[in-house]
Amino acid sequence: MNMPFYVAPEQIMKDRADYARKGIARGKSLVALTYRDGILLCAENVSNTLRKISEIYDRIAFAGVGKYNEFDQLRIAGVRHADLKGYAYSRQDVDARSLANQYAQILGHIFTHEMKPMEVEILVAEIGAEPGGDQLFHILYDGTVNDEHRCSVLGGEADAISERLAGLYEPELEAAAALRVAAEALAGADRTVRADDLEVAALDRTLGRRCFRRLDLAEIDALLPAPGRPPSDRPEAGPPG
Repeated sequence: MNMPFYVAPEQIMKDRADYARKGIARGKSLVALTYRDGILLCAENVSNTLRKISEIYDRIAFAGVGKYNEFDQLRIAGVRHADLKGYAYSRQDVDARSLANQYAQILGHIFTHEMKPMEVEILVAEIGAEPGGDQLFHILYDGTVNDEHRCSVLGGEADAISERLAGLYEPELEAAAALRVAAEALAGADRTVRADDLEVAALDRTLGRRCFRRLDLAEIDALLPAPGRPPSDRPEAGPPG
């Protein structure tokens, strides 16, 4: 009887992590940042039908990068979990922290027990009644949860985009300025992103109970600088809603 090949558990975990990271890096990036009235989520996405950013509940948004079919399964599971919890208890009991923990358990179980890990990174964002109450939970393919402050970058060239974002971001930005900062961080110095390259949504605390709002193409185009115009010549623009 032939003995099966032995592979060290450390090597299995490393191979799975490398596989997941390579799959995620092939996709386009996503940036989330807090601004004066809420949280802005901006992703490179040329599709008009496949959404990376969605509403989960009244004050909670979901964003994902990587394989669309995989992170969309997680989005649907999150919507169901939030609806059931809100119905069984109260709407105030639905929060991003518990949702992020649920996602972490799902992703961690798949990473350690399944042959192929999910090639996804996801973000769960919740807006607070005051700016200090905003929360960003970045969940990795292996179930690791990062509680991030002010900014978060997912997928693609995340390290380079994070460096650019750190140099551009300022607290208490207006919504229009936050969108321009996100677009600049995604684009870098050697290219320009257009309105139709982006998917943009916001959690806006001025909207009342349901805070999620998706910006359409015309709104994004009006807030971004015209192609070829240097950042210093940008016109001032008011918030998108």
